[in-house]
Amino acid sequence: MLRLSEVRLPLDHGVEDLEVAILRRLRLPADQLLSHRLVKRSIDARRRERIQIIYSVDVEVQDERALLRRHRGEARLRPAPETDYRAVGLAPEGFPSAQEQRPVVVGAGPCGYFAALLLAQMGFRPLLLERGQPVRQRTGDTFGFWRGALPLNPESNVQFGEGGAGTFSDGKLYSQVSDPEHYGRKVLEELVASGANPEILTVHRPHIGTFKLATVVRGLRSRIEALGGEVRFGALVEELLVEPLQAEAEGQSQRLVGVRLADGSALACRHLVLAPGHSARDTFAMLERVGVAMEAKPFAVGLRIEHPQPLIDRARWGQQAGHARLGAAEYKLVHHASNGRCVYSFCMCPGGLVVGATSELGRVVTNGMSQHSRNERNANSGLVVPVQPEDLEPFERYSGDPLAGVAFQRALEERAFTLGGEDYSAPVQRLEDFLSGSPSTALGLIQPSYQPGVRPADLRDALPAAMIEALQEALPRFATRLEGYDHPDAILTGVETRTSSPVRLTRDQRGESINTQGLMPAGEGAGYAGGILSAAIDGIRAAEAVALRLLEVQSGA
Repeated sequence: MLRLSEVRLPLDHGVEDLEVAILRRLRLPADQLLSHRLVKRSIDARRRERIQIIYSVDVEVQDERALLRRHRGEARLRPAPETDYRAVGLAPEGFPSAQEQRPVVVGAGPCGYFAALLLAQMGFRPLLLERGQPVRQRTGDTFGFWRGALPLNPESNVQFGEGGAGTFSDGKLYSQVSDPEHYGRKVLEELVASGANPEILTVHRPHIGTFKLATVVRGLRSRIEALGGEVRFGALVEELLVEPLQAEAEGQSQRLVGVRLADGSALACRHLVLAPGHSARDTFAMLERVGVAMEAKPFAVGLRIEHPQPLIDRARWGQQAGHARLGAAEYKLVHHASNGRCVYSFCMCPGGLVVGATSELGRVVTNGMSQHSRNERNANSGLVVPVQPEDLEPFERYSGDPLAGVAFQRALEERAFTLGGEDYSAPVQRLEDFLSGSPSTALGLIQPSYQPGVRPADLRDALPAAMIEALQEALPRFATRLEGYDHPDAILTGVETRTSSPVRLTRDQRGESINTQGLMPAGEGAGYAGGILSAAIDGIRAAEAVALRLLEVQSGA
């Protein structure tokens, strides 16, 4: 097969036009094109009056070598890459012969679930421990909190439970991580096998949507269990059990021997994938207490902004807004402010909702989510500013404190809770009021979607002054790129703090903790991913690292 990319067609092309365009590009008679298969579809809207659909296709032709010779030097025609996944090894018969041999995975987000799935597919019968609840119960707890029918459950909410934080999101499945092994393709194929729409295999910026994600994570769990794995919910790992090494091995000073759960039970364990998610603050504190190597990591905080989705559609698509092939428009914006701060859009959710994403009592956090249809009235996005070292200085217990970022996040969330009236309502402000420095006392034409509720406020009190200054400079600049972005009634909601983990659990090239033998930190919470796809890819790599180590142990190496 050959991969042909950059096949461009007008927005309103017909079904047969793609094959005609392929033949024209390859300069082939029709009888020499044996087959073609869609690989990727994207949209080029840089010229709104001439929006194009761009295809990549795999083609089968009668004489591949002759065709490549005729198109020598053309970068957009090359042999199709091999994307089939190949396991690094298989468990020996009768594995495990002892409990401590069985690999444990902590966390049922995308990283943990893919680590467990890959270990199960290789025959290692993993045990997955998740502090939260199965997705059905978790959904009831979360929606009950949003609707004011249930109190916040710190162990079952937007952050904790089956599927991880990404379950209540847009379900975006794209990433900028380097992926030479094509693990991303493996992730997408497994998601489709677990119930996701097959279109995610071909669209340029695939997404699943919140409700569909719930079905998919149940499918992942069923497949893990069918392969001999086990998933336990309500199983909070309260402590890693470690013992000192008699002689340091490659800088490692201790080794994992087990875990203790919140119910007091203990499990022997020598190999553990730790995928805690970016909000497992109590876990980070426990890891510091037992001496696991970690460091502070860059992250960002900010506000979430809402506009009517038709406004964004017109700004992006022009007269073609509403076209069935285009759907709800997205955007990506960046501004470097004159005070040295950067402002950028984060986790943009077309046709979605702003939702309460706290996992701790007495704190307010925002996030965005969309269903697969993306048909809610508003578009929303985080507008965030990277945290600088000087922002964290008041929160450091000592120089280089790895948990200073957690303390900083908590302080902002507590401030938002107070500004919102201390009932989990979020503080909101009209954009015009935010830019003029006036507290909002009422809202305008654009109604906020945030659940559980909102309270007009002055969001200048929600973030450090330098961040507010950068946001006030960036918003008018964004309007020069997206017409109407500075609509006076656009809604700003505070605060967005859980953009990524503020902590990195340092690991070596094999994926193992640099000082704790047998511990494989992975995913977004460990500081090595940012989103569903990259977290799942890191889960695959963690599973491979565990499998190789287990095979070494079995062989006596």
